[in-house]
Amino acid sequence: MADVATTFLRDQLVDRRHRLSVAANWQPQESHLRQLLRDVDAALARMDHGTYGICELCHAPVEASRLISDPLVRYCLDHLSAAERSALEYDLQAAAGLQRGLLPPAETHHDGWQVAHRYRPVGAVSGDYCDLAVADAPERGLFFFLGDVSGKGVAASMLTAQLHAIFGSLVARRMGVAPLMSEASHIFCRSSLSPFFATLVGGRTGADGKLEIANAGHCPPLLVRSRTVTRLEASGLPLGITSNGEYRAEQLQLQPGDVLLIYTDGLTEARSGDDEEYGEERVIESIREGSQASARDVVNASLEGLERFLVGSALSDDLTVMAIRRSD
Repeated sequence: MADVATTFLRDQLVDRRHRLSVAANWQPQESHLRQLLRDVDAALARMDHGTYGICELCHAPVEASRLISDPLVRYCLDHLSAAERSALEYDLQAAAGLQRGLLPPAETHHDGWQVAHRYRPVGAVSGDYCDLAVADAPERGLFFFLGDVSGKGVAASMLTAQLHAIFGSLVARRMGVAPLMSEASHIFCRSSLSPFFATLVGGRTGADGKLEIANAGHCPPLLVRSRTVTRLEASGLPLGITSNGEYRAEQLQLQPGDVLLIYTDGLTEARSGDDEEYGEERVIESIREGSQASARDVVNASLEGLERFLVGSALSDDLTVMAIRRSD
């Protein structure tokens, strides 16, 4: 594993060892605490000998996302016992349930705005992040976030939960969108394991039709006004790239019927059976006709266009789509 990742995991194991030692001294009759302590010592010894993260049966690298989730893992997926596979499947399903529980309602109406989203993970868990947060004061509007954490699997899904907690706390601090994104990037960079980062679009709506938005290295959102589509380019680096990232928030005035579409790259980078990429232009064409429909209809139109293109081919990446429409 990379030196930075190994250092992070060593720190986690050392901290775990300290906690287990304290617990074992207080409860010497608990044999499972002693066994866990031996397991941690064995993992630290493997780090010292340079064999940490190597499957003890086939000597292939153990999946990094599993090591991050459980630093005591000793075998790759191919060499798990039936009982271990069953336990892993149970854990994945539990994680998937927890992740879905953090999603906002599929449709939301707030102060003259409609918001709809669809979330399609490829596996049990996803690296896509989708969130809404109503500000504590009505004049501060509805905050929206949609992003994509680098990597896949459990590790990425853990970081989406971290983003949920970060933005939930920052919204309560009455920040504007630009300083909120900067502070989120600082926290995410400081507390996350390199080289993980997250592209993300964040913003908020206002009761007067104003919309404030910032783009941290994410796919350009599409603003649909009548039949005109405008791309909103990135205004800063992805979250977690640097701890002092700065962002510029764009101020937009939406009229009734105007729609903002935000999506992860699982939409534009989906590939057909002929290995052709779906692409942004097809996304634009799919939603151009639906700009006067509800937010849900715009989301559905974007996905129906993709399904016609794929003709039964499976998605290869997580996919999330959100539409924000100014109501009539």
